[in-house]
Amino acid sequence: MGKSNLELVCECDSFPYYVDNRAAYTENLKKYHAFRVNGYDATLGYILNSVVEKWPWPKDHWVIDSAAQTVTLTTPADATPEYRSQVVDESISEAVKVNAFEVLKGWRNERYPVYGPGGEFLLDMERCASPLFGIVSYGAHMTCYVEDATGLKLWIPRRAKNKQTYPSMLDNTVAGGMCTNEKPFECIVREGVEEASLPESISRATIVARGCVTYSHIRDARAGGEIGLSQPEVEYVYDMKLDPSLIPQPGDNEVEEFKLLTVEEVREALARGEFKPNCAVVIIDFFIRHGLLTAENEPDFLDIISRLHRRLEYPLASH
Repeated sequence: MGKSNLELVCECDSFPYYVDNRAAYTENLKKYHAFRVNGYDATLGYILNSVVEKWPWPKDHWVIDSAAQTVTLTTPADATPEYRSQVVDESISEAVKVNAFEVLKGWRNERYPVYGPGGEFLLDMERCASPLFGIVSYGAHMTCYVEDATGLKLWIPRRAKNKQTYPSMLDNTVAGGMCTNEKPFECIVREGVEEASLPESISRATIVARGCVTYSHIRDARAGGEIGLSQPEVEYVYDMKLDPSLIPQPGDNEVEEFKLLTVEEVREALARGEFKPNCAVVIIDFFIRHGLLTAENEPDFLDIISRLHRRLEYPLASH
C-alpha cells in the first residue's frame, strides 16, 4: 500500500507540534540550540546540538550557553545588517576551512535573509549554510498544467541524478529559493526561464498567484549532508496554464526531463513516494485548489488543510 496524502504532508511538516504531544515536542527540542541575535527577543532558528559542538565558533562574536541551549550572535547595539552578515560569513568560512559540514560543500553563492520581530531584516547568509542555523527560508513553487476534454495534465520534471539534494526525485514544474531582496513573483519568473525555458513575457502574463504553504521540516538523508537539521519554510505557490504547444524544456543542469502526466499518474507517483517532500505538499495543495482532493474523497482532509499552513514559531517577513 502506498503513502497516503496525510503521510506525505507529515513527512514534509515533520517537526513535532507542541499541542499534539507536549512530551515529544519538549524531547525533540533537547536536540537543538536556539539561534538568537543579541538585542532581539526571538528564536530565529534551531541549530542541531551536534552542529553546535562541531562548529569552530569565533569567541569574540558568539556566546554559547549550554545550559539554556542557545547560540547568540553578539554584535554592537548599532550593528548594521551588513556587519552582522559579515560576522556570520566569517564564521561560515572557518567551518569551511576545517571541512566541518557536508552541507557546506554545496556552495551556491546565493544569499538567504534572516528576519527579526516585525519582519526587520537582521542579516543574510550563504544559502547552503541556512539549514545549519535552522532559519526560515522562503521560496516559490509553480505547477504548469494543460487542460483539455480529458481533464488536467501536469508538467512534472525529474531532478538530475547529480543534484546534491533529492537526486532523481520528482519536482514541481518550476521551483526555487528566494534570495535577499527578491520578491516571490520575480523569483518564479526567473526560475521559469532558468529551469524550464519558459519565455519571460508569457510567464508574466500567465502566472497566477495561489497563496502559500508553510511547514517545518527535519531533513533526512535524501536532502544530502547532515541529518536532523531543522528547515522551516514558506513557499509561495503559483499556477500557470500552458498552451499545449508550449513545452517546458530543461534550461540548466538541475532537471533531467519534463513529462506531461495525468492526474492519476501524479497520484500514483505521490503514493510511491517519488516526489521531493515539499513538492509533494505543493501538488496536494494544487489538487485541493482545483477540486481534485475534497472532503468527500479524502478522509484526512481537515488535517491536511491545517498541516499545509503551519503557524511557524519564528519571526516572519511578509513579501
